[in-house]
Amino acid sequence: MSIFTPDDHRFMSQALQLAARGLYTTDPNPRVGCVLVRDGVVVGEGWHERAGEAHAEVRALAQAGERARGATCYVTLEPCCHHGRTPPCVRALIKAGVKRVVAAMEDPNPLVWGQGLVELEAAGIGTTVGLMAAETQALNPGFIKRMRHKRPFVRCKLAMSLDGRTAMASGDSRWITEEPARADVQRLRARSSVVMMGIGTVLADDPLYTVRRETLPDDYPGGAEAAVIRQPLRVVVDPHLSLPENARMLSAPGKTLIATASDDAEQIDLLRERGVEVVCLPGGPGTVDLNALLDFLGKTEVNEVLLETGAILSGSMLQAGLVDELVIYMAPILLGDGARGLFHLPALQQLSDAYRLDIREIRAVGRDWRIEATMQRRDS
Repeated sequence: MSIFTPDDHRFMSQALQLAARGLYTTDPNPRVGCVLVRDGVVVGEGWHERAGEAHAEVRALAQAGERARGATCYVTLEPCCHHGRTPPCVRALIKAGVKRVVAAMEDPNPLVWGQGLVELEAAGIGTTVGLMAAETQALNPGFIKRMRHKRPFVRCKLAMSLDGRTAMASGDSRWITEEPARADVQRLRARSSVVMMGIGTVLADDPLYTVRRETLPDDYPGGAEAAVIRQPLRVVVDPHLSLPENARMLSAPGKTLIATASDDAEQIDLLRERGVEVVCLPGGPGTVDLNALLDFLGKTEVNEVLLETGAILSGSMLQAGLVDELVIYMAPILLGDGARGLFHLPALQQLSDAYRLDIREIRAVGRDWRIEATMQRRDS
């Protein structure tokens, strides 16, 4: 069992802070930070910003120059040992002459998974792994899940009143929460690969589902004036191809994908002419196979899905066991018995059948409350 020193913790914490700077931009790559330390002094640091650009280790080595020789490398993910969009970081570290590598966790990518550390050790470089692994995992839930299970991480975002309602009976829901909570949602959207919604939400609200410049978080690279904003892919679950041709999202920045069970070739061609991607999946009457949809998204390197939709699709995803995390914004208002509920779920006969949650965090966001939770196994 490895024993880490206070300095090890301090420098890995610094590497994690660097990794977090890539929260909104690295997709589909993981968020990784690196710190090079020689004789107790930081001589180089770096973080991965965008796929195809230099990895964190390469940036840190470039900053350190000759001072990297004999240094300890603190990196939040095992250095890669394969040729992807960029050359392997392992060989750069060996060439630079570092003497020790401390990795927070092994890379779950099957092309790496422990082999990077083996290659470093074969070159005479000491390696240890496991320092602050949980923090690294929390920073990269989508990449890790996709590497291990070939599917993206699904985060379901909802807004509700204190009595668990999401809209009035008429559908009026603007706005249940106040501006600070809505700005917080922009952070979730900005970090996501995909924003997913059902066709019912599109028909009712005609949303844009974009990351808006004026609401970008302060820690977005380049700030609110960033020249390039990475827009998540919009995925509409639309069994019958009912998306209106004048839907606002079709003219909004970013791309839209329709997941359908329809084989209407004429309508599919019309949508594709408008720049919409259409994927035809299995489905039943009025439904799309949601498992097949997540399998498809995993194959297209989607890491994180933000589910922003109504009670029907949210309920279907929940029942199918496809929701990894819930983020619920609760407003201090009451909407009454006639208002719409949070999830469309079948009636349960016994309390033992209830869906139970593990609450991970509750915090205030302005006057509203943000609840972060995960689902308990139904058989637990």
